[in-house]
Amino acid sequence: MLWDAVRADGRLVGWLEELREGDEEGAAAPRVPLPDAEEFLDVLQDLAVPYEDVNDLLALRRTLLEDEEATALLGRCFRGVVRDMGKIGKGLGLRPFPLESGPLGRYFPVYVFVAALPHVRAYHRERGIPEDVSRRTLADLGRGLVLHRRRYGVGGLVAPGWFSLHFHGELFQLGRLQFQRTRLGGREGVALAAAGLPLRPGDHCLDLHIPDYAGPLTPEACDRSLALAREFFPRYFPTERYTAACCHSWLLDPQLKRYLPADSNIVRFQERFDISSGNGEPEDALPLRFVFGDPDLPVETLPRRTRLERVVADHLRAGGHWYSGHGWFRFTPSGEG
Repeated sequence: MLWDAVRADGRLVGWLEELREGDEEGAAAPRVPLPDAEEFLDVLQDLAVPYEDVNDLLALRRTLLEDEEATALLGRCFRGVVRDMGKIGKGLGLRPFPLESGPLGRYFPVYVFVAALPHVRAYHRERGIPEDVSRRTLADLGRGLVLHRRRYGVGGLVAPGWFSLHFHGELFQLGRLQFQRTRLGGREGVALAAAGLPLRPGDHCLDLHIPDYAGPLTPEACDRSLALAREFFPRYFPTERYTAACCHSWLLDPQLKRYLPADSNIVRFQERFDISSGNGEPEDALPLRFVFGDPDLPVETLPRRTRLERVVADHLRAGGHWYSGHGWFRFTPSGEG
């Protein structure tokens, strides 16, 4: 089931071939020892893996290790995730396997991240990053398992490429928000330069992300996160100068101000940014995924239990669309303001 489904997915063919090309000439893929059963359980708990997923992951560990093709792919993916640890944009972005690949396919990225865990922890220690920041950042993996079960009704990990950033030392959870070390794209760099910031495409920038299941997006929580970030990045990445923070999210769609009161958390979050609308292409799937858990839900079936659900659903039912907003603000490191 696993390999039939994987080989039938045209989106994976080229990616798998690229991974094979990374093998040294005449050498097999690297062998990656996974923790034994007892230690594996401890690791899953450290990563906040939900209880309903633990037994499946423990049982499938043996299935994985008895499958030569699966262990070879594990080694190649592990190599890509830990390669150039901490270097922006240099890690491998894992791909999701189709649902038809069965439990092992759906959980496969978790084994890659478990294998990479000692390496990213070592990188954090070398940088002096506090253990509590490291733990909370990597425990975000558990949220990805919750979101997969919420959407599909079965165990697995959503968006493994997203979690590749955590396990490559590029993203950190600091309070309510997550901060990704990145570089300005061409459009962003031009826009920020035009606004008077001494930045150009390719310069360092922080991308802000808003994780789900992390409590209200209150101004106080955001203020605390930004205060932590202003201390964190100059201290632990002193050679990378961050003077701008960007965010790309449907929560920055200016249309939301038409429906939400001025003192709502979302509107007050938007007001932190200079915002431009997206590229004109509707992205209705984003609020459907993040508000309702499934981008494929028919609009007419959407519940209206909360104010945000009513706003999203009613706008779509009226024939409207939602868009990603792109925002930025000046980021002043601690001691410079």
